[in-house]
Amino acid sequence: MTSSRRHHLKSLMLQIALTWLEQEATDIAATKETYMEENCAAPDLSGDQASLMDICKKLHQALDKIDEDRYDAAAKVEKADKEIAELKLKVVELAGVKKPALKKVRMSADAMLQALLGGKHKVTMDLRANLKQVKKEVKEEAGEAVGDWRKNIEDKADRKKMFETS
Repeated sequence: MTSSRRHHLKSLMLQIALTWLEQEATDIAATKETYMEENCAAPDLSGDQASLMDICKKLHQALDKIDEDRYDAAAKVEKADKEIAELKLKVVELAGVKKPALKKVRMSADAMLQALLGGKHKVTMDLRANLKQVKKEVKEEAGEAVGDWRKNIEDKADRKKMFETS
């Protein structure tokens, strides 16, 4: 499909959606008008001041009753929302918190300290510098071992005989 064809179809869809929205708005306005005509008759303003005061009192009483009903409905909704939130918490508690598998992280001791303490603190932890230096002693028995090669062979031969006899 070409881009011009796609653009044309998109514009047609938008026009149709716009007409639907306009039609829906007019339908809502018409239903509102019919409801108001059925439930709220036009007040009869002809008469003396006492009858008008009586009409005003009735209207105020009706408004008070409607406000009480609205407040009660809002309280019920709020209570239901709290119960839903509590039940959600209970579900989470019953399911338990699953711990994610830990990943192996290769990090030096210096990098770990810097991550924990922040970039402001300069801490170095060179563990190799703290190790003691150990000097190896050179054994001088190497010369004697060369001289005793016959003795070593005889000892090995004796061991071989021990295994063969048993």
